[in-house]
Amino acid sequence: MDALTDVLKVTRISGSVLARVHAQEPWGLDLLLADGAAFHAVTAGSVWLEVEGESARRLMPGDVVLLPAGLRHLLLSAPGIAAQRYDAPLRGELITDESDLVIPGPGAASRLLCAGFSYDNEFAHPLLSLLPRVLHVSPADEGAETPLQSTLRLLTVELKRRQIGSEAAVERLIEVLFVHVIRSWLETSADSTPPSWLTGLRDAVVARALGLLHAQPGRPWTIDELAAATHVSRSTLVRRFNDFVGEPPAAYLARWRMELAAQLLRESEQPVGGISHRVGYTSEFAFSRAFSKHRGEPPGRYRKRIKNSHAA
Repeated sequence: MDALTDVLKVTRISGSVLARVHAQEPWGLDLLLADGAAFHAVTAGSVWLEVEGESARRLMPGDVVLLPAGLRHLLLSAPGIAAQRYDAPLRGELITDESDLVIPGPGAASRLLCAGFSYDNEFAHPLLSLLPRVLHVSPADEGAETPLQSTLRLLTVELKRRQIGSEAAVERLIEVLFVHVIRSWLETSADSTPPSWLTGLRDAVVARALGLLHAQPGRPWTIDELAAATHVSRSTLVRRFNDFVGEPPAAYLARWRMELAAQLLRESEQPVGGISHRVGYTSEFAFSRAFSKHRGEPPGRYRKRIKNSHAA
């Protein structure tokens, strides 16, 4: 399993459609997703995106944006237009029986797909915090037809047909879109981002090393063994890992082991001792000490707190 797949599995990100917007000028929407990421794809016309602290962006057909932290943002027909809060009363007023959000007006029409990605903040790997506030991917940047554009087109068709199984298909396609947006961003726009495991995926050697660490997190890896497995020298591996990830392989592996341990404590009934061995610790005491340092509480207390919170 590669690192991106592994992290998305642990983070438990899931997607759902917020609305298919059919809007005629003048119009504006004020959106905020408190516990998730927001995704918008323009299919016709043009839309302006405004986020506090950043320049307004004009989105054209085929453009997609991902706001990983779900921060407040405005979607507008033109800069300066008054925006309505996207909330339950507005949805009740404007959404049709076909689940389209229709905003009437005298001007030019635009269409866009709005989706949300939910995740549990307490469980999330630093994936979303490492991304910029806004990821903007444009067909003009990528050139020819891309998997992102193909998936978006397939999603649009599925939403229109509404056949048996469409709801499940739409949810899966939205999750696929999340992966494609990150891939496209890595290929076109990640150069200015600080080092992290995510930017490490752009380098073949570092990506291979990350894949090995994720595939065998319980193995007592040494730098020499990891370098041999990636077919580079020890010094080359350490240098490239530090350059792209921002920390040595051992430090990254230690943190990832804690993420996996937390997932096992939440989602399984395995004893703490068994989990400690699965993530590479021969001593349950050493594991408990490391886990407490990482999560702020010992593994047994963490498991009990999480289960109690789900039962409430």
